[in-house]
Amino acid sequence: MLRDRAFVRLWIATTASGLATWALPFVLGLAVLDRTLTGTELGLALGVRTAGFLAAVPAGGVLADRHSRRGVVLWSGLAAAAACPVMAAGLGGSKALLLAGAAVAGAGQGACRPAFQALTAEVVEPERRQRANAAMSLAVRVTTLVAPGLTAIAAAVTGPGALLLATGVLWLTAALLPPRGTMGTDGARGPRASMLREFADGVREARRHPWFLAGLGALTTVIATGYSASGVALPLVSRDRYETEVVLAAALTAYTAGALAGAVLVARWRPRAPGWIALAALACYGLVPLSLLAPVPPAAVVAAYVVAGLGIEVFNVLWFTATQREVEPSKLARVSSLDFLASYGLAPVGLALFAPAMDVAGTTAVLAVCVGACFAAPAAAALVPTTRRFGR
Repeated sequence: MLRDRAFVRLWIATTASGLATWALPFVLGLAVLDRTLTGTELGLALGVRTAGFLAAVPAGGVLADRHSRRGVVLWSGLAAAAACPVMAAGLGGSKALLLAGAAVAGAGQGACRPAFQALTAEVVEPERRQRANAAMSLAVRVTTLVAPGLTAIAAAVTGPGALLLATGVLWLTAALLPPRGTMGTDGARGPRASMLREFADGVREARRHPWFLAGLGALTTVIATGYSASGVALPLVSRDRYETEVVLAAALTAYTAGALAGAVLVARWRPRAPGWIALAALACYGLVPLSLLAPVPPAAVVAAYVVAGLGIEVFNVLWFTATQREVEPSKLARVSSLDFLASYGLAPVGLALFAPAMDVAGTTAVLAVCVGACFAAPAAAALVPTTRRFGR
């Protein structure tokens, strides 16, 4: 794969995009630590960033199918890059600048995600896409594994403002480096339908694939329950049960390590029933709330996160590859935007609801429900026709 110049450019660009997406909340969190931002301002900034992301995802999908996928990546990346110095100017000063920059950065991130997915299908031949998806995921995981320590060291020297400018450079890389795709634009064919109607066409395309709807339902359930609940519960369990932050840090590191192993595994593995394997791998996330539910040794919690990370990565690569293979190419970005909108959109809702739910019903009861949901949703999806191979 690394001998393919077009793929290498795409690989570097998607890695830069993934790293920039991770960096923003981390850098803003560092700004809270040095008292440049308050906790309330951090929450508002991340909230408007998420709102910008969710608003731009369907629009980005429509535009990427309507025009050049490369062009949508370019302009969305440039918008996110321009937002970073605006946020830097707003740190410790104008809250309006900070929030406006965060909203634009989120919109740029949201618009480029479905465009990158569709551009990958244009640049990489079908038989090489699974390896390509694994390679891009591997690069993002490696960078996010080593980046926190390097970023914290850099923050001690330069400060959050300079790190936001560096994040802008990452977005510039993501915007300018990708190669041209192979699919042309038919923008000159006459009047077009509204963006809403074109997005509805993407939804109809998704409905043609029962495996896609079933898999998306399972993924959304796991993210909205297991992922969200464990995000709230892990710090509490680490503090109250184990009385140390080490379990929290070790579990999160173990998740990334497991994801790295999953990317390496799935890069060359060609299972005969990729859909069932992907759904079984997705169900492994149920081990995370299960490990937090019972008073198990810390090593068991860490092991659960390793397996969950491996499972999520196997699912992601097989899922993306199947979507790029099975969906009508002219509607791929819209279908991908539906994927990101449903899975990413419900995660903040789950995070907002599970903290008060744990206060009312107790952590044990909430985690037990999440364990059941994480195991049951992929199992139910596997019963749907065409999910065995993720294709007709």
